[in-house]
Amino acid sequence: MRHALSLLLASTACIAAPAFAQDMAPAADAAADADSAGIIVFGRGETRQVQEITTRDLTTLTPGTNALKAIEKLPSVNFQSSDPFGSYEWSQRVSIRSFNQNQLGFTFDGIPLGDMSYGNHNGLHITRAISSENIGTVRVSQGSGSLGTQSTGNLGGTVETFSMDPADALGAQGNLTYGSDETWRAFARLSMGSADGIRGYVSYAYGSTDKWKGQGTQDQHMVNAKVVIPVGDGKLDGWLSYSDRREQDYQDMSMDMINRLGWKWDNTSPDYAKAVLYADIGNNRGETGAPVSNAAAGTVYPDNVTSVWDAYYDAAGLREDWLGAIGYSTPLGDHANFKIKGYYHNNSGMGLWATPSVPSPTGGSPLSIRTTEYDMDRIGVFGSVDATIGIQTLEAGAWYENNKFNQARRFYAFKSRTEAGLSFRDYPKNPFATQWEFDFTTDTIQYYVRDKVDLGMLTINLGWKGFKVTNEAEAIVSSSFPEGKIKAEDWFQPHAGFAVELSPEAEIFGGFTQVTKAFASATTTGPFSTNQAGFDQIRDDLKPESSDTYELGLRYNSSRFNGTLGAYLVNFRNRLLAVQVGSPILGLASALQNVGNVRAVGIEAAGDLKLGQGFGLYASYSYTDATYRDDVLNSSDGTLVAAIKGKTVVDSPKHMLRGELNYDQGPLFGRIGANYMSKRYYSYTNDASVDGRVIVDASIGYRFTDQIEVQLNASNLFDKKYISTIGSGGFGNSGDAQTLLVGAPQQFFVTVKAGF
Repeated sequence: MRHALSLLLASTACIAAPAFAQDMAPAADAAADADSAGIIVFGRGETRQVQEITTRDLTTLTPGTNALKAIEKLPSVNFQSSDPFGSYEWSQRVSIRSFNQNQLGFTFDGIPLGDMSYGNHNGLHITRAISSENIGTVRVSQGSGSLGTQSTGNLGGTVETFSMDPADALGAQGNLTYGSDETWRAFARLSMGSADGIRGYVSYAYGSTDKWKGQGTQDQHMVNAKVVIPVGDGKLDGWLSYSDRREQDYQDMSMDMINRLGWKWDNTSPDYAKAVLYADIGNNRGETGAPVSNAAAGTVYPDNVTSVWDAYYDAAGLREDWLGAIGYSTPLGDHANFKIKGYYHNNSGMGLWATPSVPSPTGGSPLSIRTTEYDMDRIGVFGSVDATIGIQTLEAGAWYENNKFNQARRFYAFKSRTEAGLSFRDYPKNPFATQWEFDFTTDTIQYYVRDKVDLGMLTINLGWKGFKVTNEAEAIVSSSFPEGKIKAEDWFQPHAGFAVELSPEAEIFGGFTQVTKAFASATTTGPFSTNQAGFDQIRDDLKPESSDTYELGLRYNSSRFNGTLGAYLVNFRNRLLAVQVGSPILGLASALQNVGNVRAVGIEAAGDLKLGQGFGLYASYSYTDATYRDDVLNSSDGTLVAAIKGKTVVDSPKHMLRGELNYDQGPLFGRIGANYMSKRYYSYTNDASVDGRVIVDASIGYRFTDQIEVQLNASNLFDKKYISTIGSGGFGNSGDAQTLLVGAPQQFFVTVKAGF
């Protein structure tokens, strides 16, 4: 099947972005006509840089693909993942204008998702909140985003995802996907309701794929349900989702390992005996120093291995989430509106790793399973009131959240030296040791005020937001990590912007935004990742990170061409850096450092051109110059730790260029897109980097009827060998580090879609 699909895709010089079923399509944008192949919505009337990706674009990707992979075509968006779907959480990273993932804001239907990190201390990943087939719109603000965004971490941009509304009639849709590495995915949705009454849908999705190298499986069960209920002039809306995701990990690499062991090097599983041998040889190189080896193993590793860290036996991430929300919105007379939504999120999960550093106390194995375990209960509410008075629209809103988060480090025993007796796809039981366990409580209060003034050709936005976030840690099982309380508070973060209409098609926009970022509540990041003495020293004086963003740009919207051109300047202050001590996989305490300021300047351009006869062309380009403004100094004596002043920010490519040709006319549709990214550094002193690369993806499909279609997708069409994720184990000051993940090779998928 691989060769047949390759020939079919290669023979097609066009690509496209169809909308499959009516109940999937979002509301049409005013700038797009009915037969348009355009898929990008540029922010007409906005006073900041903003774009939207709609359902029509998401449907061209392989079903189950992370929605964040769809936004990588937008200017200044750097998205990376080592799997073709962009859903493998250990490898998934997104940065915007050089700001990394934990400095961005993410929401789903307004519900805060936190920073969507692998450790998920304050939220959950979007792929565990909603199936891709149920997404209506993804909105990206490359600056700090809207004042009303429920986020205290959006220093450098926001990504807002919105579920599609239910159809107003009975309908159903089913998708079935099969492809490379035994990928299977099934999706089914039932919609029902009426235009003037209750509307809703419920869906179930299951996806499973073997790892493209090594052995292991990544799969997920997900249920989504949404309902909209008219109540007088207003409406109630409800959301409920459940996700059970289990993914076995790929091996973290360094450039030395890639050169020495090859691109397809991975964990040793299912060869448990080899993992035991590696651990025996490297017995005194772990965190305990205890001799646990079999002396007969010798001192020389086989397979060109030079360190026990070159290959783990196995590793995995297990996550289970419940997310529910109820909202109410209603007009207040003819010129005002009120909205409110409450939500609840429960998460249980763990990251597992077969460590050669701690032996099992029974059975004689030199290995054990080390876990980082997560339990989270978040409850919150947010709302707003707006009123139009003459030329002014006044708006005020607030958000409150209480997050109770438990995090623990535990160890579980293997059965013996010859039999593992434990599966990395299941939650282990009966730990033989708990290294540490903490309860974290985070209380967030945020408000905003905004005034939009419409002067005809000129629109002005003025406003500010403020917050107070209190973080508290309490040890259940004590360790070197600290206990105590710390808070971040900034009640006035101003926003100002303007948009000037030059003609019915063209407008100039610009603005200024100031944002402060709250601290994190976890042992793995933020002020609680240091020791007690370090925490006590910084708790009263540590300044939170903050940024000032200046933007200026031009938009043009017509029936044939939509585009944007912009420039920005960002001054980033009080940058905090937690530097790992020892190998990142060991999970030792980090030393929190203030590395000073960063300045980023850049240019962004994007355009969507309708060529006629069903053809469309999209392209975007971004130039980013992000540099550290200060060297890293020892906070106690002022000595130089790392000379990084003037160096480029890690994982910040200077050039990103994306192009896409699409076609959609009659029964045939297709798309081919190329993604170029220049060199990226993965050390702060810029002495370690990965080369630039071009990745090409494509899709082609055929509609047999209005209800049945088939779609073929190819990822990495020309089988490019490249590094996808950098910084999987953090970033070091200098030198090659085991913090890289290899990108997936050429893969093909076929999907059949049916509906009524």
